[in-house]
Amino acid sequence: MATELSASCSVIEECYEFMLGYAGQGLPAEAGRDGQVRDYLTRAAQALAGLEDVYAAVVRQGALAPAERYAAFQAVLARDARDSLAAVELVLAQPAIGSQLIDNLNASIHLRALLTDLFLIDEILKIRSRESSIVLNSPAPSSSSAG
Repeated sequence: MATELSASCSVIEECYEFMLGYAGQGLPAEAGRDGQVRDYLTRAAQALAGLEDVYAAVVRQGALAPAERYAAFQAVLARDARDSLAAVELVLAQPAIGSQLIDNLNASIHLRALLTDLFLIDEILKIRSRESSIVLNSPAPSSSSAG
């Protein structure tokens, strides 16, 4: 599940990075010329739609504690993902997507909050993963006594 969460985060981050470049191109909104940005946005929308559930599964599977802290953050993540998804879907509903529209989406506080959430989750999972491997790889205590 952590791999699935990481993949979802990567899709959303890659979309954002692509949009930064797209916005900088100064492309006018012309129907039929926005296929690549639509592909990125569609994949990001799919990742956003399942983000809360994947996060919850990772927390359950990892028995991450304190549970109430992770549950509280799940509510934040759910709200930010839902708000970002609404903005992405609004852009996708337009007949043409130009650079200015994408620039405005990039500036959305909802999308920026979500990206910050993802960076936070990613860092926490890296720390937890390192801690788990340290515990798993540490030598077992010796049962012999000195003396």
